[in-house]
Amino acid sequence: MMSALLKTGSLKMKIIWAVVLIMMCLAPLISTEFRLSLLAKFLALAILAIGLDLIWGYGGVLSLGHGVFFGLGGYAMAMYLKLQASGSTLPDFMGWSGLSGLPWFWEPFRSFPVALLLGIALPALLAFALGWFTFRNRITGVYFTILTQALVLITVTLFVGKQEWTGGTNGITGYNAIFGFTLHSAGTTIALYFITLAILVLAYLLCRRVVNSRFGQVLEAARDGENRVRFLGYDPAGFKTLAFALSGALAGIAGMLFVLQVGIISPSMMGIVPSIEMVLWVALGGRGTLIGAVIGAVVLNAAKTGISEAYPEGWLFVIGGLFVTVVLFMPNGLVGVYRHVVRLLKRRGEVVHVPVSQEKPKVY
Repeated sequence: MMSALLKTGSLKMKIIWAVVLIMMCLAPLISTEFRLSLLAKFLALAILAIGLDLIWGYGGVLSLGHGVFFGLGGYAMAMYLKLQASGSTLPDFMGWSGLSGLPWFWEPFRSFPVALLLGIALPALLAFALGWFTFRNRITGVYFTILTQALVLITVTLFVGKQEWTGGTNGITGYNAIFGFTLHSAGTTIALYFITLAILVLAYLLCRRVVNSRFGQVLEAARDGENRVRFLGYDPAGFKTLAFALSGALAGIAGMLFVLQVGIISPSMMGIVPSIEMVLWVALGGRGTLIGAVIGAVVLNAAKTGISEAYPEGWLFVIGGLFVTVVLFMPNGLVGVYRHVVRLLKRRGEVVHVPVSQEKPKVY
């Protein structure tokens, strides 16, 4: 009976998410170009949230440095777009900084396939290297979180200081086309929206397959008891490192899609505050659920946009209040609240629908 109920519930959820996906596919028909571009940006950020949930929700490793991986992917795509926009001349900010030639490490970004590959590989390799040296030395918990914050500070300082290479605090902007198509035209906006939606679905399915595999089971076991996993013959460091690398790769993909939607990338988007916001997306949606990360990223960024439009200075107070609310009253996020309500309704239904013949006789 219980298995039948679980199957029925699972079928209902599949139907619900299928309907949601269909509605998302119909969004270009009912949304303005500006709102569609915003939604695509939120979906790109949801890809990052899925990767962060993989390492935090299932691996128990809190990273406050995902802004770096996001930024590396964004800069890789921006460098390609800037070189295409500049043609045979130097990018404008390099000329302002006194450079006479293109730096050697910019040359590979003239090719879109290479830029795409580097936008995924660079954050993945950086995450792998950081995970390898820290997890091998059993640096976890708050110490690992502090290290990721240090990574953010070092990276942002480097990108701001090397203005002739990265554009400094202004970042890289001044491009508006890809493959000859204007980025902000209606057709390109719709195409980028569907590409982002498709990649989000693929990222979710990939991470869901990972967490449901033996790899995911060991990762969760290491989260709950690392010493026990090590005693059973598994190497928790290796599993966490690979999960962290995959999480970094997804953040890089999100950064590349974000640049295509917004048209700019700067060191401010790699800082500590954006990295904390990324953690809040997962916490609000419900860590350890994957779909909660998507919900949290979309809902929180939509709220940020709406509140910022009405009260530009009020968003910081809202995000602080949300953080306190989630920690104190919603430890399992929106998905946890939903599941709690469903359990309460099921219990109430079971109590109400108990047949009279099955009630215990009163004893006097």
